[in-house]
Amino acid sequence: MPARDFYEILGVSRGASSDEIQRAYRKLARQYHPDVNKDPGAEERFKQISEAYDVLSDPQQRKRYDAFGEDFRRVPPDVDPDTYARSRAGPGRAGGGQTWHESSWQTAGSPFDADSIDLDDLLGGMFGGRTRRGWGRIPGADQEVELELTVEEAYRGGNRKLTVRSPTGADRTIDVKIPAGVVNGQRIRLAGQGGQGTGGAPAGDLYLVVRIADHPRYRLSGRDLIVDLPLAAWEGALGATVPVETPGGETTVKVPKGSSTGRRLRLKGRGLPNPRGTPGDLYAEVRLMVPNRLTREEKRLFEELAGTSKFDPRRRA
Repeated sequence: MPARDFYEILGVSRGASSDEIQRAYRKLARQYHPDVNKDPGAEERFKQISEAYDVLSDPQQRKRYDAFGEDFRRVPPDVDPDTYARSRAGPGRAGGGQTWHESSWQTAGSPFDADSIDLDDLLGGMFGGRTRRGWGRIPGADQEVELELTVEEAYRGGNRKLTVRSPTGADRTIDVKIPAGVVNGQRIRLAGQGGQGTGGAPAGDLYLVVRIADHPRYRLSGRDLIVDLPLAAWEGALGATVPVETPGGETTVKVPKGSSTGRRLRLKGRGLPNPRGTPGDLYAEVRLMVPNRLTREEKRLFEELAGTSKFDPRRRA
């Protein structure tokens, strides 16, 4: 599906002022924040709104977005907007029918590997010798990488060393501070850590897109956590107070009598933290367990229960 226009997402005109963009964002953020809007599509809508605001509230990013549209993160920092526009115009308008296609240029239908040619030489031949230096100050391009975290890292936050590969192939290591309570899909902005600018222009930003890895114990639903709570049959029948593990440490939960498999017990505020609002909850989901092997006495007691109990689990109450 084609990317939605950032101005359209925020509901503002392309000439909107910074204040208008901020007001539009605040209104939409309050409406679609997943902590207050439980609609299944609210979280994805909130991510779109946040991304649009991140770009349009930053003058340099907005300038690149206005110039290059949805390609603004992929277009190298040393590409001139006018050159880009002419190359997109199609055959007969840009001197021989050259077209821009992500990281390569194509001429007469034959692609050239961008790594095997000199971009300055190519552009100079196409557009009358205007080289990279002739374009003046061009801000660095923004970059985006995935940051995989465990549930515990997302819960506590912390520091991480991250190796980032630049377009030139050189690796660099940066120190990243992870805020507590990040969620899947959240974008962490590292200002000035993206592509280098030219002519003394500032570097772009690096965006870390959070992905929380699957966990053997916890399941995620937004900021809420779900964990299985194994119980003996008599604990579910009679009620009990039992320990439960959370990312913040062990706590206890009171199991009401008559609890069957599937019942969820809510531990308020024990989910992922929220630096800007209400934290998520932790839900302990009951799983009734029976012994794999019975002692002679256990077998006798179960047989006695079976002979005296009127309970039929297959009959609806």
